[in-house]
Amino acid sequence: MSKVPNYDVAIVGYGPVGAIFANLLATYGLRIAVVERAAGIYDKPRAITLDHEALRVFQAVGLADFMERAIAPHNGSHYLGVDGEVIKMFDPMPPPYPFGWIPNATFVQPDAERALRDKLAGYKDADVFLSTTGVALAQDEGSVSLKAKGEAGDEFEISARYLVGCDGANSFVRKHLGIGLEDLAFDEWWMVVDTLTTEPAKRPARAFQYCRPSRPGTFVPGPRNLRRWEIKLLPGEDPEVAGAPDNVLKLLKGFTDTSDLTVWRSAVYRFHALLGESWRDRRVFLMGDAVHQTPPFLGQGLCAGIRDASNLAWKLALVLRGNAGDALLDSYEVERKPHVRSVVASAKEFGKIIGELDPAAAAARDERLRAELKSGKAETIRQKFIPDLASGLIAPRNKLAGRLLVQPHVRAVDGSVRRLDDLLKPEFAVVTVTQEAMSWMSEASLSCWQQLGGERVAITDAGESSTRDGIATLVESDGVFTSWMGENTVSAVVVRPDRYVFAGASSANDLNMLIGSLIEELHGRS
Repeated sequence: MSKVPNYDVAIVGYGPVGAIFANLLATYGLRIAVVERAAGIYDKPRAITLDHEALRVFQAVGLADFMERAIAPHNGSHYLGVDGEVIKMFDPMPPPYPFGWIPNATFVQPDAERALRDKLAGYKDADVFLSTTGVALAQDEGSVSLKAKGEAGDEFEISARYLVGCDGANSFVRKHLGIGLEDLAFDEWWMVVDTLTTEPAKRPARAFQYCRPSRPGTFVPGPRNLRRWEIKLLPGEDPEVAGAPDNVLKLLKGFTDTSDLTVWRSAVYRFHALLGESWRDRRVFLMGDAVHQTPPFLGQGLCAGIRDASNLAWKLALVLRGNAGDALLDSYEVERKPHVRSVVASAKEFGKIIGELDPAAAAARDERLRAELKSGKAETIRQKFIPDLASGLIAPRNKLAGRLLVQPHVRAVDGSVRRLDDLLKPEFAVVTVTQEAMSWMSEASLSCWQQLGGERVAITDAGESSTRDGIATLVESDGVFTSWMGENTVSAVVVRPDRYVFAGASSANDLNMLIGSLIEELHGRS
C-alpha cells in the first residue's frame, strides 16, 4: 500500500459542509486531506436556504463578494389554512441587520459548492482526493489512519492527527465507529420539485406553506428563475410511483399553473429528525448530516452543518498549535448537540402545522393560529427560533455569553466601509466601545492575550479609524455595535474566533477576571 504523507486533519466528504470546514481549516494554515467518493459536484440544488449566520461563515472563508451576487432575499413565509387564508406568517427581520447580512436568503447549491472548491484549490496544503472511498479507519493515541480506495481500485493510507466525517446521512465514518442515531420522532415522505420559470414575475416573491389536509405543500422562490415546491405524499402512496415524471407534473398542477415551468429535478425524500448519540470518538468527529438530520421546515438543515464546521475548526486549530488542551474539543458536542436538538424541535413543530392531514384537526389549528396572529402573540421573526449557546466554552452566568457578536459595517483605515469580520483575523478578540475600556486590560491579561494570538478592537461611532500599539480603532457606520453594547450595559466583550461571545464585561475587574478564566479553561482542558 502506498503511503500518503501526514496531515493535521483528514475530512471524509466534500459536500458543502466538508468544503466549508476544509476552507476554515485552511485559513489557519493547517495541512488537510479531503476524501470524496463522487467524481464531481452534484449538479442539482438540494439545500436552498441560508441564514445570516451561515452567510457570515461564507464570508469567513473569503466568499462574501461571491455570495452577495449569488443569493436572493428570502422574503418570509405565509402559512395558508384550509380556506386559503393566512393563519401564520414569518416576516423578514427589519434592518439594520445584526450580523451584516440579510437574515434569510435563497441560493443555488451547486454554484456555492463550486466557489468553495475553487477557493480551497488556492491553498497549497490542501489535498483533495475525488472518486475515492473510505474503506477502514483506525486510531491510536497520536493519529488516525484512513484506508482509502481510489477510482482504479488502488488502496492507500491517509494519516492525520484528527479525522472528521462530513459524509452525509449514510456516513461511512459514523457506521464504522458504531455510533447510533436517536430518533426524534418525525418520519414523512415528501417530493421536492425544482423548476426553472420563463416568467420570474409570475408568482409572489415570498414562500407559501399550503396547510391543506388534502395535499400539504410548500413553495419557495429561489434566486433568478429557480422555483421550488415541496409536496407531501399521502398515506398509502408509493414513493417510487409518486416520483415518476408524469406524476410529478400532475402533483405540481395541484399548486400552480405549470405552463412557464421546466422541471430541473425532482426527488422523493424521507424527511427525518435524527440526532447522533455521540459526536466524537477520541480523534474522530462527526459533522453535518452524518450526525444530525432535520425536516426542512425551518430551512436550517445546511445551516446546522455550517455551524458545526464553524464551531470545530478554530478549536482544532488551537489544539494543534498548542494554545489549548485536547479536552477543548469535547465542547464541540456540548455546544452543538443541544442547539441542534432545539432547532429540530422547532422544525418538527412547523412540519406538523403544515402537514396535518385530519380535516377537523386542521380546522381547529387554523382557528387557534389565526387567533394567535390577530392577538399579536405569534412570533413572526423566524430567527427568534435559533437559540444561543447554553453551555460549553462560555462564561457561566454572564449576560452576553453564548450570543453571537453583532457585525457592524465599519470604516477601515483606508476609508473603505467593510463588514467587521473582514478586518479581523480568525482569532479571539477583545472588542470594546471605548479606548478607555480597552485600557482595562492588565499587563498579565495582555501578555496572555498576545500568547493566544488574540486581537484588540475598539469600535466607536465617531472619529477616525486607526491602528496603533496593537489596537485597531474602527468607526462604525450603522450604529449596530454601539446600540447592542448599550442595550446590554457592557463596555467590553471577549469574543471567540467563531464570533460567539465568551463573556461581556462592564468593569476592568470583570474583564481581567474573564480573560484569566478563559485562559484557564483553554489550558485546563488538557
